Amino acid sequence: MEFRRILIANRGEIAIRVIRACKEMGIKTIAVYSDADKDSLHVKYADDAVNIGPALSYKSYLNMEAIIDAAKKSKADAIHPGYGFLSENAVFAQSCFDNGMTFIGPSAHCIAKAGNKSSARHTLIELGIPVIPGSDDIISSPDMACEVAGKVGFPVILKASGGGGGRGMRIANNKEELIEAFSIASGEAAAAFGNPDIYLEKYIEKPRHIEIQILGDMYGNYIHLAERECSIQVRYQKLIEEAPSFFVDEKFRATLGETAIKIAKSIGYTNAGTMEFLVDKDKNFYFMEVNARVQVEHPVTELITGIDIVRQQILIAAGQKLGIRQEDIIPKGWSMECRINACDPEDNFMPSPGKIESVIFPGGPGVRIDTHIHDNYIVGPFYDSLIGKLIVWDKDRPSAIIRMKRALDEFEINGIQTTIPFFQKVFKNKAFQKGDIDTHFLKHI
Repeated sequence: MEFRRILIANRGEIAIRVIRACKEMGIKTIAVYSDADKDSLHVKYADDAVNIGPALSYKSYLNMEAIIDAAKKSKADAIHPGYGFLSENAVFAQSCFDNGMTFIGPSAHCIAKAGNKSSARHTLIELGIPVIPGSDDIISSPDMACEVAGKVGFPVILKASGGGGGRGMRIANNKEELIEAFSIASGEAAAAFGNPDIYLEKYIEKPRHIEIQILGDMYGNYIHLAERECSIQVRYQKLIEEAPSFFVDEKFRATLGETAIKIAKSIGYTNAGTMEFLVDKDKNFYFMEVNARVQVEHPVTELITGIDIVRQQILIAAGQKLGIRQEDIIPKGWSMECRINACDPEDNFMPSPGKIESVIFPGGPGVRIDTHIHDNYIVGPFYDSLIGKLIVWDKDRPSAIIRMKRALDEFEINGIQTTIPFFQKVFKNKAFQKGDIDTHFLKHI
């Protein structure tokens, strides 16, 4: 099978990323856009574009009916969901299939299976894979949350079942905090993913967040593309990612990679996906979740492996076999990514919408920018604050840090607050430079 026309059911930098991959493959693209995004670059870069509704997400980028209708009218063969929005929605994936279009990602059944935390936990326990103690089912009420917390012990964390990115996550140290956190987490999950379901886990203190990128085709072939270190976070939203991890040696990488593939095989996973783990200081690891989509941070893996992950997604969805063997994957050098967010680090990372008066991008060897912003771009209040990603590559971690510091110094965005000054501070931090980090790192700088 070959795709002729792909609709991208997303916006911003990831929509542009998919459009670029499609253009290089000779595939026509269809952008969808809300009223707020009518002048956005992804609309300009696509071959065709369809308006799908008002600015609010639930009326546009979460509006399955409008997106499917746009795909049918534009004669799309396939739909790429990007990340966020409907990317991990099994109903949407099934709707694509029912309407004669390929969903570029895992099957609806697999997404549902990966998202069913109860089923996934039981499967993993049977496989002998360590999991974090927590709820076996969706938490349906504050009383149920308190009952489970009483069994696993405080502190606990509530998480959205329908997606990630830090939305729908809340820590509770006692019963009173848990009751209050329940409605907040559920509301955030509903707003971000159109699904209010949440689950509960024991909160592991001071871990590293390490994840494994996998690819699997429809013929049972799987590979992993090594790990990413994603421990620098604020409110469970990743800010800095790097590949490989300073903490992971060859033996531990092989263990994590084999475990990730074992999980993927157990749920019949196909396409690109990520298995997330929490890892303690003694290299004990606990499976967290499957991200059944392309990750925001996929570029760092691309730069150390030379593999275009979005291109692989499209090829796998079109029915092609993986043309890459595990022994071909030899990570080279070091890559780091800073998420450039429109927010104010000095004000608890609160959103900073407004007009970008001017922007100067960094450049030079080993510097990559994935973004959708430009001079006079309006950052609205309707969507995630991510406005770009600054990614660098160099021969080793110290060299990559030097290159990132240089690139951050060159990067100017005028008119709004961004995370750039914050990253400049982090990359000068001695503990960060030594790789002495965990998910609570930001509390100490």
